[in-house]
Amino acid sequence: MNIKGKTVFFENPPIVIGSAGVCGKKEGEGPLAGDFDAIFEDTTMGQQSYELAESAMLHDAIIRALTNAKVSPSDVDFILSGDLLDQCMGSAFAIKDLEIPSVGLYGACSTMALSMCVGSMLVEGGANCVVAATSSHFCSSERQFRFPLEYGGQRPPSAQWTVTGAGSAVIAKMGEGVKIKAVSIGTICDMGITDANNMGAAMAPVDGRIRP
Repeated sequence: MNIKGKTVFFENPPIVIGSAGVCGKKEGEGPLAGDFDAIFEDTTMGQQSYELAESAMLHDAIIRALTNAKVSPSDVDFILSGDLLDQCMGSAFAIKDLEIPSVGLYGACSTMALSMCVGSMLVEGGANCVVAATSSHFCSSERQFRFPLEYGGQRPPSAQWTVTGAGSAVIAKMGEGVKIKAVSIGTICDMGITDANNMGAAMAPVDGRIRP
């Protein structure tokens, strides 16, 4: 690999050989509905908590991605996954039965991109196949970062709606699919946004500052 500034250029570009995305009922009613592999009308996934529902959704996305890539869990060198819960517990419960060496990542809204960046570098470094994955759930993230839904707090006009969904990509050294020719890793910066509900204002200026 060749590193120039914040960007890593791959001499042998890793390949996304399979992927999957699943979502909840609200997301399935939006303009991107046709891009999901599955839309779950029951966002509790039949589980006893929103956190367990998030894990079930992530597990589903990972299995779908592996199936699409025609890869079994035993063929995967590493799985890189994260979510919005303490200690990445959503990911931990989602992958605990897959017996794949796990690298937990926390990048908030950047976790999917982060897992694909790190996974691509692992493949360039010698791994044959990795899985990148992430999830979030509106109800579990409200409890994690703001107030539990049971509290009945009033949401301000600037509040965003955290997606209920999960995504996964299988990245390999060989195969057919989209090639990842380079990845850019950003720096931490503080734009002075103090409104915890206004995530858009906090993140948009950072996106504008990203440079190769």
